[in-house]
Amino acid sequence: MANVTFQNEPTTTSGELPAKGDQLPDFELVGADLSPVTPADFAGKKLVVNIFPSLDTGVCANSVRRFNDLAKEHEDTVVINVSRDLPFAQARFFEDNNIDTVAGSAFRSSFGEDYGVELEGSPLQGLLSRSVVVTDADHKVVYTELVEEIGNEPDYESAAAALK
Repeated sequence: MANVTFQNEPTTTSGELPAKGDQLPDFELVGADLSPVTPADFAGKKLVVNIFPSLDTGVCANSVRRFNDLAKEHEDTVVINVSRDLPFAQARFFEDNNIDTVAGSAFRSSFGEDYGVELEGSPLQGLLSRSVVVTDADHKVVYTELVEEIGNEPDYESAAAALK
């Protein structure tokens, strides 16, 4: 379990993010078109797994936009945006905002528990804590960040540096 805050109030997550050097744990999410999204779909590509509570908040929406811009600078990289938003909401947001990166809904998967990012307390209980996992092309974890205050943005520069 990890400690984070929501609006400066302490809360916890269900576990710990994968560690640097670990193989990225497998997952199956639901894509915007309702098809499965798995790491195997992006074999040979570096991954940025952008994890957040909901697209309905400004910080989460901004992180998707910022990582979308980052992906344009790295042709060998795929950004997978993960939340418990329904695939229909993700698809609408991506279309309205011209987002080219991958949407992955964790609404019917164990992703939050498997990655240790399900929030256990606070009004956001059950949603995913803001975090980032970056892998190399073999899907070995090279960088992780669990954002300590859920209302803050991730460290985009450090995530980008991990892709080099």
